[in-house]
Amino acid sequence: VRLVESGGDLVQAGGSLRLSCTMSENSYRINTIGWHRQAPGKQRELVAGFRRDGTSEYADSVKGRFTVSRDDAKKSVYLQMNSLKPDDTAVYYCNVDLTTDWGERYSYWGQGTQVTVSS
Repeated sequence: VRLVESGGDLVQAGGSLRLSCTMSENSYRINTIGWHRQAPGKQRELVAGFRRDGTSEYADSVKGRFTVSRDDAKKSVYLQMNSLKPDDTAVYYCNVDLTTDWGERYSYWGQGTQVTVSS
């Protein structure tokens, strides 16, 4: 399974961006799917995503500003980011955790897309 992200860019504080992630296939059962980010010198962290039961979750730092959505027919997950802050600057990664028909569990990552927010 390949994940291809797009939408990263340089934006001023207060601006908006929409990230997209498309999977090469989604014939397996998705456990979790969402977005993580990693800023320089920091650990990778969950930003927003969907749990196995389909409910969404968000990091406290982005609640009220970011919205995660998915379109299973298009094999895609999106991250709408509003009111961006310089602290949101990071490489954003799409991640999917899935289970195959034969019961094996895998986690896949995209290549990352850079989001830079200038003050």
